Amino acid sequence: MWHIAKRELYDNLNSLRFALATVLLLALMLTNAVLYLREHPKRTQAYHNAAAGAIQTLASRSTSLYRLATEGPGDLHKVPSPLRFCAEGDEAFLPTRVSGANYGRRIADMPPIWRMFYPQETPNLRNIRPDFTTLDWVFIVGYVLSFIAILFTFDSISGELERGTLRLTLANAIPRHTVLVGKFLGAFISINIPFAVAVLMNLILISTSDAVQLNAEAWGRLGILYGIVVLYTCLFIALGLLISAAVRESGVSLVVLLLIWVSFVVFMPNTLASIGSRTSVPIAHMEFWTQRMQLADAAREAYQDKYGDSQTTPSVHVLGEYVTSEAEEYERFNEAYLKQQLAQGKRARAITRISPTAIVQRLFESFAGTGFERHLQFIENAQRYAREYREFVIDTDRADPESLHVVGIQEGMSQKPVSPEAVPKFRDTLSLNRDFNAAATDLLLLALFLMVIASGAYLAFVRLEI
Repeated sequence: MWHIAKRELYDNLNSLRFALATVLLLALMLTNAVLYLREHPKRTQAYHNAAAGAIQTLASRSTSLYRLATEGPGDLHKVPSPLRFCAEGDEAFLPTRVSGANYGRRIADMPPIWRMFYPQETPNLRNIRPDFTTLDWVFIVGYVLSFIAILFTFDSISGELERGTLRLTLANAIPRHTVLVGKFLGAFISINIPFAVAVLMNLILISTSDAVQLNAEAWGRLGILYGIVVLYTCLFIALGLLISAAVRESGVSLVVLLLIWVSFVVFMPNTLASIGSRTSVPIAHMEFWTQRMQLADAAREAYQDKYGDSQTTPSVHVLGEYVTSEAEEYERFNEAYLKQQLAQGKRARAITRISPTAIVQRLFESFAGTGFERHLQFIENAQRYAREYREFVIDTDRADPESLHVVGIQEGMSQKPVSPEAVPKFRDTLSLNRDFNAAATDLLLLALFLMVIASGAYLAFVRLEI
């Protein structure tokens, strides 16, 4: 087995395709590092400026509990991932903040209570197009490395069959599974050498920069990502051996593999995602705004119908009920619209699971802290903070015996000053356990793909007539 593997490795190392693969992977990885080092400091600085501004805004609103209840904590910002060079994902189309605002109609000249609002980075969905020019690890692995694996294996068996060397090898009473595993190992090592060197150069260039801080968790995530690359590479090596054993001519093998590669890597991820996203389209952004304003108008009109012509001002508790119910209904509508958008994204991702390249892209996004899964965690962090913030306002008001405990009405809330240090601060964090749970199905599917294709390669080679 090792003799066959060394022979395959020697042949590959002395071939033109090995040299071209090495140069190509090095060029792509170094370009990836340069582009990342140019963009990441800008993103980091923009985040720090926005976060500092949000803290200042929160401190200025801490002058009274009423301002905290009606104006809220301001915008909540997403922390940029230090591993964005691994997977850009859909970051360009996903919002980097959640607004804490009090948009809405006034009731009895009372400002609305603060509520969560989820802005869109691109409200006009016609502006969203797939970006094939993002030079991240996902592109290099999904497109380039899989293509290199095909080039290294399309003639592994059919080429020797044409030259007659396979007959001589099997004439020595060597088991066929030994020959197959030896060829697999030889191709794997041949592909892994240039890729490992390219990754090493990429990480050295990035980690030595003062603008990037990779902690222990980031390095652990990089190790997981490399393991995913190994699994994905093995899949395409097994696919190359399968077709090379099933087809007796290397030229035909290359054509078949290219057709399969185009289907798995190019066609399926984009076409199926487009089909899946159109199966459940949420309402348009302008229609959403219109319906949301209609809700606010309905609450104001309900108040006007009952108290508009009254000579007596309703009690603080009555005003509080109207203001509170309007805010609750407003936010329920916002969350329902958000769930429609998230459901559309989940459906589009689920339907592309028949493509191993799409699976790898999702796995990279999950462990790199970018893309759709990262967006879901950010939304959960924001919603958790919103509950914590509201509980702080309510508990602080209840702690004052002189307050009427009517949130949203200045006369009904505590008039005592609030310490800015006591107000909860938003913390956007990532959970590796959550990422593993989200990626478990995709990892199992990728392993299942490999097992099925490897079994097919074994059966095709065992039944090959020489």
